[in-house]
Amino acid sequence: MREEAGALLAEARAAYAGDMTALRVLDELELRLGEPLRLALAGMVKAGKSTLLNAMMGEQIAPTDAGECTKVVTWYRYSMTPTIWMHLRSGRTERMPVRRDQGRLVLDLGETPAEDVAWIDVGWPLDALRSVILIDTPGIASLSASTSARAATFLAPEESASGADAVVYLLRHLHPSDVKFLEAFRDTAAGAAQTVCAVGVLSRADEIGSGRIDSLVSAGKVARRYARDASLASLVLGVIPVAGLVAQGARTLREGEFAAFRELAALERADRERLLVSADRFVRDTELTGLGPEERSALLARFGIFGVRLATALIRGGARTSSDLSAQLVEQSGLIPLQQFVRDQFRTREATLKVRGVLLGLERLIAERPVDGSVAIRAGIEKLSAGAHALRELSLLATARADGLPLAGPDAARAVTIIGGEGTSATTRLGLPDDADADAVRHAALAQLDHWRRVSSSPLTDRAAVAVCRVVIRSLEAIVSEVSESGGLGAMADVVAPG
Repeated sequence: MREEAGALLAEARAAYAGDMTALRVLDELELRLGEPLRLALAGMVKAGKSTLLNAMMGEQIAPTDAGECTKVVTWYRYSMTPTIWMHLRSGRTERMPVRRDQGRLVLDLGETPAEDVAWIDVGWPLDALRSVILIDTPGIASLSASTSARAATFLAPEESASGADAVVYLLRHLHPSDVKFLEAFRDTAAGAAQTVCAVGVLSRADEIGSGRIDSLVSAGKVARRYARDASLASLVLGVIPVAGLVAQGARTLREGEFAAFRELAALERADRERLLVSADRFVRDTELTGLGPEERSALLARFGIFGVRLATALIRGGARTSSDLSAQLVEQSGLIPLQQFVRDQFRTREATLKVRGVLLGLERLIAERPVDGSVAIRAGIEKLSAGAHALRELSLLATARADGLPLAGPDAARAVTIIGGEGTSATTRLGLPDDADADAVRHAALAQLDHWRRVSSSPLTDRAAVAVCRVVIRSLEAIVSEVSESGGLGAMADVVAPG
């Protein structure tokens, strides 16, 4: 798909030769096509976007205070050396100094108002950024209308494609502003396809249980309720609870912090429980521990009371080193399920999502600036869009979540799995073990193809169900095609439908 989209952009470049405005747009679209997946973090003010972003990067880089820089869209991408560029709305670009304060970058706009900054581009040598561009956005529904507008303009512009390929949307409580934004993002990110490219995150999940050890269990129940909410189900592919502060602290755990947690874990149970009864009690002057108030305040700021309680419990449970504790805290924070979801649902569909954004941008260009050759370019756009099966899968998954599928119970559940609801690997789609060999995959796919073709051709299957069957069949045909091409398992052309 990327190759075909690249050829279409080359055709457009020839048609717009001499039109500098159009050529700049095409330059941007070509850049987008070649980049890794653009994954934006969005949500209302104080939802914890920058904190979660730091956890996903594995380094405490993004500023989390309420400074001017948090009012500007900020990109984090891989670079061999640290670089920061400020892109102004005037079109000018200025290099910013690379300066850190207690680990975090200092993104000082100087005398430049946030309103004049289009976006900040941070290049950083982190492996986590090799395969994805992470984008931090200003808070939705901010007290400052201009701040909220900057996020909306980037993620859900009224007359163009979204600047992001997919969105991690942070929720604290389900608010009408959340639903409104997600509806706008769906419409701009997907166009007529109505593809859903967002996952909801119940951020600050530890606060739901008042910082108790079982807070994530309570948050999981709330997340499942939100995921079934009629207003949200068709806008996100899932809702995942994450304790962002714990995840960030775990990914950046220091030896001194591990030593402090170990000292807390060694206290007598009664003393430890008295000390950890609340955040206020934890930072008061006390003779129960040798850790001073400043040290305890620092732990509280980095991990929250839930994180402190959890870390001491994990050490008592057997975490012997800082590496052990870090890994167990990450596992308990909910970060791993989120990363797995992004990998399974977005990164495996990266080419399709990126091509879709490029096609929407190209479609807008020929609508605004018609030129000889526009008809041919539009035909190419339609051809590529029609062949984007992964978008139809995402659209059908959203329908399944919101309204259910017009199929019998077992078939409805099976259809969701086949189109990638549990993950996009062939074995996951077919319900096979991860180590299943090519023969097992082929036989399972052929058996499923036979079943779904019978369902599709049955006179008892209504039109809506037939449409679902076609998407499922196309997903199975892709598996068969892939196995036959890569496994040397014999010619399979007779079972693969054209297209």
